[in-house]
Amino acid sequence: MVTLRNFNDNDIDRLVHILNDEVVTEFLSTKIPYPYTSADAAWWVNEGSQSGIIKAISYDNVLVGCIGVNRGQFEYERSGEIGYWLDKQYWRKGITSEAIRQMTDFVFAHTNIVRIFGAVFAGNHASMQLLLKSGFNEEAILKKAIYKNGRFYDKHVFAKLLISEPSPIEQA
Repeated sequence: MVTLRNFNDNDIDRLVHILNDEVVTEFLSTKIPYPYTSADAAWWVNEGSQSGIIKAISYDNVLVGCIGVNRGQFEYERSGEIGYWLDKQYWRKGITSEAIRQMTDFVFAHTNIVRIFGAVFAGNHASMQLLLKSGFNEEAILKKAIYKNGRFYDKHVFAKLLISEPSPIEQA
């Protein structure tokens, strides 16, 4: 069973194990240090995961990943960026799609965010398919928008909108 929960100190060793796997981190932000240490994991559990809407993904009571939505600022405050990662041993089991469903349902029900978007590296076809399967639509491809490890990547932007009654302006 897939559940979303807060991170805790018992997750530190699993975080270090998962985030030192270069296959898992290949398409993740360089904000995640490599190598990933116990001190990095302790900071994440006690501070980093406390900002935004960030949850551990648990499968049968085992930490297997992370998912979060970070709200935009100022005029972008009604939009949030989704991000996630999963231990490669658990790929292709429907876990991340269920986590995305739970997270988007929560965000749309409990915040005033009306647009959730994800930015995906070109080449990360599994993530692109996952977002499409989860009801996101591809909105844009930004050429050479990502630079990581000496290489440029196009950035694919996918978004899901809260379905609601149209405003009077939208009806005109």
